[in-house]
Amino acid sequence: MSVEFEIASEQIDGARDYQEDAYMVNQLGEAENGNLCSLIIMADGMGGHAAGNVASNMVVATFNKTFQSRFHTEEVADALTDSLNRSNDQIRASVKETPALRGMGCTMVSAYLEDNNLFWVSVGDSHLYLLRDRELIKQNADHSYGAYLDMMKEQGMEMEAQEGMSRNMLMSAMTGEEMSSIDVSETPIKVRPGDRIIVASDGLDTLGAGAIIQYSSWSATAKECVYALLKAVEDANKINQDNTTLIVIDIKERSVQQPAAAIPEEPASAPAQRVADIQIPEEPKEPRSFKGLIWVVIIGLLAAGGYFAWQQGVVQKATDTAINVIEEQITEMTKVDPEAEPEPVAETTTESEMEPEPEVVTTEPEPAVEPAFTDKPDPFRDRLKSGSNGPTMIRVPAGSFRMGAASAVLAADEAPRHDVTVKSFMVSVYEITYADYDKFARASKRKLPDSTGLDRKVHPVADVSWDDALAYTKWLGKQTGKNYRLLSESEWEYVSRAGSRTSFWWGATAGSSNAHCFDCKSDFNTSKPAKVGTYKPNAFGLYDTAGNLYEWVHDCYHRNYKGAPDDGSVWEGGDCENRIVRGGAFRSPASSMRSENREKFKSGRGQYNVGLRVARDL
Repeated sequence: MSVEFEIASEQIDGARDYQEDAYMVNQLGEAENGNLCSLIIMADGMGGHAAGNVASNMVVATFNKTFQSRFHTEEVADALTDSLNRSNDQIRASVKETPALRGMGCTMVSAYLEDNNLFWVSVGDSHLYLLRDRELIKQNADHSYGAYLDMMKEQGMEMEAQEGMSRNMLMSAMTGEEMSSIDVSETPIKVRPGDRIIVASDGLDTLGAGAIIQYSSWSATAKECVYALLKAVEDANKINQDNTTLIVIDIKERSVQQPAAAIPEEPASAPAQRVADIQIPEEPKEPRSFKGLIWVVIIGLLAAGGYFAWQQGVVQKATDTAINVIEEQITEMTKVDPEAEPEPVAETTTESEMEPEPEVVTTEPEPAVEPAFTDKPDPFRDRLKSGSNGPTMIRVPAGSFRMGAASAVLAADEAPRHDVTVKSFMVSVYEITYADYDKFARASKRKLPDSTGLDRKVHPVADVSWDDALAYTKWLGKQTGKNYRLLSESEWEYVSRAGSRTSFWWGATAGSSNAHCFDCKSDFNTSKPAKVGTYKPNAFGLYDTAGNLYEWVHDCYHRNYKGAPDDGSVWEGGDCENRIVRGGAFRSPASSMRSENREKFKSGRGQYNVGLRVARDL
């Protein structure tokens, strides 16, 4: 049975002085097979920054353009994810060209409907609901701290909220930095006539699920539902009520006689905040210098990278209010916080300007050997041809383990769980330090990675691409005559678990002071990585396999473990532009440190929260 869509939308300002949300409803028409297709995009600007509406408008426009460039595609999940990442890249480029916009960002949810197939992608705490038979079913993930606590409780790992952290604090958002978590539907949800889909910003949280169901049941059409729910939000008169954007899609049986062109167009509601089909130039313009307060927004909206072109649908109200607010706040926005962590940018000091650091091997942390593990080999360091020593290594025994998660509830790419047998090999005791990596960088005439003020001898190197990490292992091989390499993904999980069967090598829950992450309840500054070896080692004598920095492994990204090797070898094929990282990082939640957790990043670009660990064959 073919279906069609009745779509309505509207938004209210709530208690805000200006509208931070942006949205778009795009009736894409028919696919080659005759199915009707619609794209809904909703972005909620982060309220802590006066240019939140700049970010939300930018994201909606970029997402729409990117997705349409791939329409019609069979790889819907890839197209949605790519559109999200490109939108985030636009924020990054805009902030780089206009530093006063630093800190702006938004959450986002996008739904794509093709006949009775519902796909989505989201980041943050915006909502996608399916209302069926008086049951409200949330489809997308909630990336707020409160939702994280609730999820851990459902998984049997109840945690107390960390002091000073609110439940609505975002754990993943679009700010131009790498997003810690993205929710994308790999397979569609099947909708049917009579279903109602609700896309909303977090302002709808004013109403409980029961109220949403009741107001919806009283509404015969999508438009009535939008107005009823928004009026209920306004009538609640909640203090500091957020902007609320609502898009309702009613699924109806498609009439054979009715041509696609006769499908009702979206009501022309809330024209002051909707984003029309904004055209973004392929090549950004040269950044312009500016003076005065208003130029911050003018550049951000009109010239910063060519991200906005004034066309019908991007109206003056959003711009004027943003300008007025930034005029009032610009002094605070442009102040330099002397205690703020430096932005993770490329090293600006050239090798010729930087005074070489003397190699002081004795200052590197000494590997600790747990006396309880009497069969554990002694750590060692291979001698380099240059005369210094390589990283501290240790042999791990051969063994078998169960790789992956027990179910795909937390993440589809962690399943299916499967048996893997690993041969004995050598692995670095610590994450590679700046001092270790600097030897390679100088020898290969690469720019030294920026340590952002950290002690290069005892802190793990970050912002190194997978390509450079692989090159480092090959350099170690030439220097030592041994086969150094990156770990395979299965080897990494094996050494991380160190014989354990729980999500953390020390137990079923993250606990406190076991590792370095933002909610690990330790005494160390979560705005930067800790020294290598700060926390206790696992049963194999390895430090920081959980937390501190994500670590590159060799494998290409695959969406799940179907067909994965069972012998500990590298899994090539798949998406080799993206390589796997493991282990969580200092700014990541404790759930990212689970032994089975996996993330992916572009292989050719370093990340502020990604480092490496190396392996060596026997």
